[in-house]
Amino acid sequence: MIDIQRENENINMAREIARKVAERGGRAYYVGGFVRDILMSAACGEEAVSKDVDIEVHGIAPEELEKLLGELGEVKKMGISFGVFSLRRYDIDIAMPRMEHATGRGHKDFEVFVDPFIGPKNAARRRDFTVNAIMQDVLSGEVLDFFGGRKDLAGGVLRHVDDGSFAEDPLRVFRAAQFAARFGFTVADETLRLCSRMDVTALSPERVYGETEKAFLKAGRPFDYFFWLRMMDRLGEWFPEIEAAFLGNGALEPDVRPVTAAVKAAKKVSGSSSDAMGFVSAATSAYFSDFGRAAWLRRISGNKKLIRYAENTAETALKLVNFGDCGRGFAGEEELLTIFDGADRPEDALKLAEVLAEAQGKALTEKCAAAFDVYLSRIARPAVTGQDLMDRGIAPGPKLGEAVKYGEYLRLMGYNKEEALGMVLKVCDGGDKDG
Repeated sequence: MIDIQRENENINMAREIARKVAERGGRAYYVGGFVRDILMSAACGEEAVSKDVDIEVHGIAPEELEKLLGELGEVKKMGISFGVFSLRRYDIDIAMPRMEHATGRGHKDFEVFVDPFIGPKNAARRRDFTVNAIMQDVLSGEVLDFFGGRKDLAGGVLRHVDDGSFAEDPLRVFRAAQFAARFGFTVADETLRLCSRMDVTALSPERVYGETEKAFLKAGRPFDYFFWLRMMDRLGEWFPEIEAAFLGNGALEPDVRPVTAAVKAAKKVSGSSSDAMGFVSAATSAYFSDFGRAAWLRRISGNKKLIRYAENTAETALKLVNFGDCGRGFAGEEELLTIFDGADRPEDALKLAEVLAEAQGKALTEKCAAAFDVYLSRIARPAVTGQDLMDRGIAPGPKLGEAVKYGEYLRLMGYNKEEALGMVLKVCDGGDKDG
């Protein structure tokens, strides 16, 4: 949730910076997503709110800007050579106009030149998309739109600003797909063509993951991210198993269409899960197992906890969806209890199972919800511990570990601790645990 008081503090400080810049003969502009979101909100009759404020300062030297900011607070800087500053306690990014020149194929292979005197139009030309190239004077409110960004906003079109500068940064292919999915925009034909010629193989997995995460957490229809990558013919380099679900014309195969609905529905309820990104990733992983359940995620992320969650939640949810009404009596309940017990987050797995079942046009069996309630009540009971067993003469080692697991299984099957302990000890003394 946006803190309105905090936002007002940021805006007031931005204006104070702009006033001091103006006193020295310069001008300060709101830029980037901050302006875009203000205009989009206004078009919908809503009041714009934003956690971060982005301003660009023209017409004064970097050293002078740093000194000016020092009069207003404690300055944090990424380096004067980059012309990027901020003030401690404020969510304001303060940048100077700069030119960039690609020196290699990677996202970070750039030479950066700060030039506060190139003028607003040349500064805006280096932006990625026209909707992000709109500028607004901080003091006067004058809007500068050199490349038709307001028209594209109104038409819901994502269009690149400049062929040369856009093509120097291959990450912009994924940014285009992310923005299109996030805002429900259509990517302009000329931007699709340009993206289809850009080499994205040298990008770092972390950068690709960053754009994928934004699409998953901010887009209403997250799977559209992959749709637009397919339309750009850039899906296969990073997500070959997902590309296999598409026809040559970009349309989804009929038997794969539920994935779009499932991922969209998963996004809607992901906020109530223990891991929103993992939950949407699990919904996606439920449909693509040709290379491994979450191979697409492992390719862009080294986060083992996230990958484990996505794989485990997807697998558990699919077991619940496929359980159907085949179980009868205790045997059916036992199977379901075991499924829940194998889940990292059983409540999330049940939630995802409901999403996947609905996307397939069927209802999850009522036995799943009933078994989940039983599962919660049983794991809340005291369990046989390793200390319990060592107190009764069981030595530490593999045998002790197996005994503890058996005690946990007995608890899951409804035995109280004393009953379970007696049965475990009997087995440890040479009895038959199946007897």
